Amino acid sequence: MVVGAQSPPAWVDKSNQNSQLLIAIMARYSPEQAAQTGVPGLDEQISTLSPDQPERFRRDTAVARIELQKRLAVEKDSLVRQDLEILIAEADRDIRSSEATERNLLPYNDIAGDIFFGVQSLLDDQITADRRPAAVVRLLKYTGLMQGYEPATIQAEERFREKLTAPGLIGPSKAEVEKNLENTNAYINGVGLLLEKYKMRGYQDAFAKLKEQLASYDDFVRKEVLPKARTDFRLPPELYTIALANYGIDYSTEELTRLAHQTFTELQNQMQPIAAKIAKERNLPSSDYRDVISALKKDQIPGDQVLPHYQKRLAEIESIVRREHLVTLPNRPAIIRLATAAETAQTPAPHMQPPPLMNNHGERGQFVLPLETTGKGGVTLKYDDFNYAAASWTLTAHEARPGHELQFDAMVERGVSLARALFAFNSTNAEGWGLYSEWMMLPYMPDDAKLVSLDYRLLRAARAFLDPELQQGKVTPEQSMQILEKDVVCSPAFATEEVERFTFRLPGQAPSYFDGYTRLLEIRSAAEKALGPKFDAQRFHDFILSQGLLPPSLLRKAVMEDFVKTESS
Repeated sequence: MVVGAQSPPAWVDKSNQNSQLLIAIMARYSPEQAAQTGVPGLDEQISTLSPDQPERFRRDTAVARIELQKRLAVEKDSLVRQDLEILIAEADRDIRSSEATERNLLPYNDIAGDIFFGVQSLLDDQITADRRPAAVVRLLKYTGLMQGYEPATIQAEERFREKLTAPGLIGPSKAEVEKNLENTNAYINGVGLLLEKYKMRGYQDAFAKLKEQLASYDDFVRKEVLPKARTDFRLPPELYTIALANYGIDYSTEELTRLAHQTFTELQNQMQPIAAKIAKERNLPSSDYRDVISALKKDQIPGDQVLPHYQKRLAEIESIVRREHLVTLPNRPAIIRLATAAETAQTPAPHMQPPPLMNNHGERGQFVLPLETTGKGGVTLKYDDFNYAAASWTLTAHEARPGHELQFDAMVERGVSLARALFAFNSTNAEGWGLYSEWMMLPYMPDDAKLVSLDYRLLRAARAFLDPELQQGKVTPEQSMQILEKDVVCSPAFATEEVERFTFRLPGQAPSYFDGYTRLLEIRSAAEKALGPKFDAQRFHDFILSQGLLPPSLLRKAVMEDFVKTESS
């Protein structure tokens, strides 16, 4: 189990033993990520950038894959077999991604962002006080002040220079490099504020050294990396195809863009009558949905009232969920907080910070809400997309409840196998549930919230065609900004974040919302058809959450073979 008050079934114990093969590799090569996931004993460990690291990672993963295949050949339990197939597929993806990355790209690293993550993942209110000093140990290792460790910045410089003469390798996107340079100070300040907040001791020399080293690294990036950076943000086709697969996209790009364009137009047609009704009730000069949303945005919530507003909205949504028997909710509050500047630099959009999915000791997911980001040249851009009343309905439903907070915390509290929590995870299934949660709550929203919720669904359709069409060269970043600002009514800040997501932050991830949501509706429709009047929405939703983060194909199989069979008997 991930965790849980109840003892796991025997098959889960057996499956979890198989998962340890891949967890050990994660711990060896990505200890910061593994520790955040809940693997014990790694708080003081850091990732290193040795010259042969990619090759060693692939070799170790291949050895684990062979062992998993041997276990699959003799395993009789169908559930353990399914989890073994999940683990083998994860090993395949890891090897394929590593090979393709090394074959196509110069090894460039955002060291400031990596170090901020390593420190911040240990300095949090939900991390126990006895674990937090390990953040200082990590800092000493990152900066090379601990014996046996080379500064992370020096390692990154050496790895980049070693590959400069290798044929066929291309540099990082110029836009990505420039954004990373702009973010360095936010990450440095973020580290410093965290060390102060939690009253860490003995960090001063390492922190001073960190600032010195990152300044030197930024100088290296300007002089040696930027001249090699590509002005064309597009990934090599091989890497983009792998990215789509890794994020769980199961449509072809042609089918995806066709469906997304069609849905975009359908949503605009759905939005217009609601906008006209709101315009009439409020005596607005225009009934065009774009103008109505712009008018709604003018009612901005003051900064000091944003959190209380969202907490009140969450309580309203929870009351509706319980009244309408939509899904089972826990008897404890969800966590919502505003993002720091450093967190916004790292993830400049509303997001869920998941809890540890292993060895959880009561830590919970957190809905993190940014209020501003930066544009070109580091100019501050204020969001007007998240802090007005009509938007808080859909954002709370997506990121908190019944969306991601419930999704992740349900895995912790109810328990699923590690294979299903960690290695079956893909963005399509996670984000599909988030967008589906918005759809689930839409009938119970007031009209202004319905309009904005449909607008956010419009955004997800736009993501599903803009991301691939940008990679195909069919649209430009500037044209994408126009669509997002004009037709989706995004602020310049939000449109900037979105185009950065498509072009260099997470290319291939943006279509996952539309994909997962569409597949989940298909699965629900199939279950409703099979069960007829016996279909119970709350039981269906509880079953979906009980399955962990399965991709759509496996989730559909579980629903049709397990849920439908049980409910129809």
